[in-house]
Amino acid sequence: MFSNFFNYDNPVWRFIGKFGDLIILNILWIVCSLPIFTIGASTTAVYYVTLKLVRDDDGYTIRSFFKSFKENFKQATVIWLILLAAGIILGIDVYVFTKLFTGKESFRTVMLTVFIAMALVYAAIFTYIFPLQARFFNTIRRTFFNAFFMSLRHLFRTIGILAIDGALIAAGFVLMIPPVMMILMLFGFPLIAFINSYILSPVFQRYTPEEKRDGDEMRPLFADEDGERS
Repeated sequence: MFSNFFNYDNPVWRFIGKFGDLIILNILWIVCSLPIFTIGASTTAVYYVTLKLVRDDDGYTIRSFFKSFKENFKQATVIWLILLAAGIILGIDVYVFTKLFTGKESFRTVMLTVFIAMALVYAAIFTYIFPLQARFFNTIRRTFFNAFFMSLRHLFRTIGILAIDGALIAAGFVLMIPPVMMILMLFGFPLIAFINSYILSPVFQRYTPEEKRDGDEMRPLFADEDGERS
């Protein structure tokens, strides 16, 4: 009994080992995100590894991270810059109508409602797009479409992800609950990506051809390319 417990292939030890991988990923993500414009590539690389961890497809964490970082750098960077620009514009609009607008209150209420709805759509796309980029091969336009479509088609999972992510971020950085702050400082964004990967992995599995499900490759939803990403 005890010999099995101390066997490193034991599911308990394998699960604990994944948290060690998350600590390594946190360091890599922070370092590789420092130039700011590389956040998209480093976030995609984190999801590439966490999706593998969820599938128990353990490998070399550092090697896998930089493999994805290099392969996805160009496209993930473009996606990130588009999201960054859209987020800045949306943030400015919300600020104008909450702080600077002096017109009719009814008009401001309508516009804020519209911007809140747009912010929710933005958050949903943001949640799916980097995991999709990490797992599937598609054009930028198709990746954005797939992220939007899948976030709506799997709405309850999307709401669950946003709720969990929001609760963790709020508890750690807004309410500043000490235990949560310590956990986020230790594991950082990769912990959030790891949790999200558990929710997203069954979603991605649904779009895997039956004959491909035992392998490491998957086809993207509504692909307009013939390539696949492992």
